[in-house]
Amino acid sequence: MKWVKFRVKTITEAEDIIISTLYDIGLEGAQIEDKVPLTALEKEQMFVDILPDGPEDDGIAYLSFFVEEKEDGSLEVQGMPTDRETVLAEVKRELEDLRMFCDIGEGTVTVDETEDIDWINNWKQYFHQFYIDDILVIPSWEKIKPEDTDRMVLHIDPGTAFGTGMHETTQLCIRQLRKYITSETKLLDVGTGSGILAILSLMFGAKHAVGTDLDVCAVEAVAQNCEANGINPAQFEMMIGNIITDKEIQDKVGYGCYDIVVANILADVLVPLTPVIVNQLKPGGIYITSGIIDDKEQTVVDAVKAAGLKVLEVTYQGEWVSVTGQKV
Repeated sequence: MKWVKFRVKTITEAEDIIISTLYDIGLEGAQIEDKVPLTALEKEQMFVDILPDGPEDDGIAYLSFFVEEKEDGSLEVQGMPTDRETVLAEVKRELEDLRMFCDIGEGTVTVDETEDIDWINNWKQYFHQFYIDDILVIPSWEKIKPEDTDRMVLHIDPGTAFGTGMHETTQLCIRQLRKYITSETKLLDVGTGSGILAILSLMFGAKHAVGTDLDVCAVEAVAQNCEANGINPAQFEMMIGNIITDKEIQDKVGYGCYDIVVANILADVLVPLTPVIVNQLKPGGIYITSGIIDDKEQTVVDAVKAAGLKVLEVTYQGEWVSVTGQKV
């Protein structure tokens, strides 16, 4: 058995959104090559305390995705037969769509082959349960330790769509959500992905959640993760479409009816999103944003203010920033 490797040349700031987008079309097992220094958490997970000095970060990243190649040369993506030309064309199409929202750098794709390696399962040895403050995040192949039985537990597996909660931007959003959610909260999650933020919001006590995403695959991911976490499907409504540009989606989502809107997206997407999403907020509603690299902080703060929102708080974790505003 062989694997076909689709390798994307991009920039480090676009890694997360490209991985998320291509996961949605069925490309799993993303491998990241960049020169970004490891964080303290990454060193801990790799059992490394001190690393030798590496090359200076040049902002370039290579993302590799692996698809199984059958004996007859065909590929299988999301359980459906296809071929490398079709997958390559879809990858290129998704990358071009992303260019409308953010800088992805060169965005070129190369195709190669690699020998028989269990890429889909080998990564499991690197993903283990972890904590976000007092919340335990655990994959399906691990058991809850006796000392964690009283914790809030989020069950999630990597690869369903988007992230697992490990990324700093997700954690920044989670902490802000906990501050503002009440038993009456109606929440809108823009760029839902695997549904982590909305699911945790419902676990925190929110009354109802609506999620929007660009890819239909998010619907299945949300359904799976709701089931894994005991969330009533009636509490979480998914809608597919671009809320920035699609008036039909804006109308379907509704106006002036959300206590909280959360958007964990890159800054280049938050800028055009903010003046649109302010219409979905109730007066006094809270707007929580993240996915903002530190040198884009002022750009997002300016966009929030320009939309007529009051900036309540700016929080930080590592090189990432969350901006929280309020509709006055």
